[in-house]
Amino acid sequence: MPQLNFYWEKDEKRNKEVAEMKNILFLCKYNRFRSKVAEDYFNRINKNPKLKAKSAGIIEGSPIDLTQKKISKKLGIELKGKPKGVSTKLLKWQDIIVIVANDVPPALFKDNKKYGKKLIVWKIPDAKEDNESEIKRIVNSIKINVNNLVKGLK
Repeated sequence: MPQLNFYWEKDEKRNKEVAEMKNILFLCKYNRFRSKVAEDYFNRINKNPKLKAKSAGIIEGSPIDLTQKKISKKLGIELKGKPKGVSTKLLKWQDIIVIVANDVPPALFKDNKKYGKKLIVWKIPDAKEDNESEIKRIVNSIKINVNNLVKGLK
């Protein structure tokens, strides 16, 4: 282990690069819609290679609804991959948790600040699977929040 410390001490430029990197974890209840929209949109508009985003649900959800997927695609959002639950590995990886939901208690992640990490909460309701106008409204709301997040991280 001392060799690793020695390596990092010698390579101050690399230390600074690692310190500047930000890993963002978008969370919602099931990782079927809201957090996936945020992850996809963030990764599409973010031009900073030091910012990375992933998404998960506090509960691993069932497959993505086809109506939500189709409407999101019309709005430039690709909902892909199976829903996944949050893991210890993801919690260690992240620097910032963004709760993209009104049904995920922020208290679950109250210790994030204690570990020098950040917690952001966007109280966005889940969409009814067959309500096109509601799905569009939620996607657009998430896009606005993501745009503001990206601007704030520059």
